[in-house]
Amino acid sequence: MAERTNPITPAGFAALRERYEQLFAIDRPAVVEIVHWAAGNGDRSENGDYIYGRQKLRAIDRELGQLSKKMKAAQVLDPSKQADQSRIFFGACVTIVDVDDVERTITIVGDDEADASNGRIGWNAPLSRALRGARVGDVKTVHLPTGPKEWEILAIGYPLAE
Repeated sequence: MAERTNPITPAGFAALRERYEQLFAIDRPAVVEIVHWAAGNGDRSENGDYIYGRQKLRAIDRELGQLSKKMKAAQVLDPSKQADQSRIFFGACVTIVDVDDVERTITIVGDDEADASNGRIGWNAPLSRALRGARVGDVKTVHLPTGPKEWEILAIGYPLAE
C-alpha cells in the first residue's frame, strides 16, 4: 500500500516539528533521568516513580513515532502561492451560508492542524471535500451524518505571501 501524503500548511508543519523537538530534547531526557534515579532505589516492582516513569517514557516514544510518521508523510503547501485563487483549494478561507442564512467562515487546512471550534476544517472533512474546486456563488451539498445540507459560497480568500 502506497504511503498517503498529507497536505499541511507551513505553520502546521512548524507546530508538528516544535512538538517533536520538545518531546525529544526536553521531555524524554527528563523522564529518562527520573527512571534512572528510580531504578537505583532498589525494588522496582513497588517503585511508583519507576513504574510511572516507564509508562510515561512509552507514551512519549509512541507520540514521537506518530509525529515522525506525520512529518514524513506531510506535503507542505503554502496557500498564498495558489495559482487559481478564484476556486476553493487547500488553504482557502471560505465564507459560506446555509439555507437558514447562517453564515460561517472556515479555513481549509491539513487534517493534523484542524480545529473546528476555530473554523479550521481538515482537508478530508466532509465539508472540505464537498467545497473543493467550487467558486463564489456555487451551491454545494454536503452529506453529513444528520443528512444532506446545502451551502452557498459567498467569498473565497487566501493568505497573503510573506
